[in-house]
Amino acid sequence: MHFLLTLLIGIVAGVIDVLPMIKMKVDKYSCLSAFFYYVIVPFIIFEIKWFAQLWWLKGGIVALLIAIPVIILVSKEDKKSPVAMTIMSL
Repeated sequence: MHFLLTLLIGIVAGVIDVLPMIKMKVDKYSCLSAFFYYVIVPFIIFEIKWFAQLWWLKGGIVALLIAIPVIILVSKEDKKSPVAMTIMSL
């Protein structure tokens, strides 16, 4: 049950992130990359035992830390996307 709930949370987050990308006509590889990022990240977030007192902060911090390499890579080609990526990660 825990696996299915985690997967569902990831799919919902992925769809929320990808819908605006599809509307902006972003290429399919970027959309797939973003979708699978958000499908995988909840599995990592739920297993990390950081911030016991600040549990609500853990997801944003972990997602942002995992996204930093991609944000840096994207910033080379597109100056607007890193801001949106950072906000969505948080």
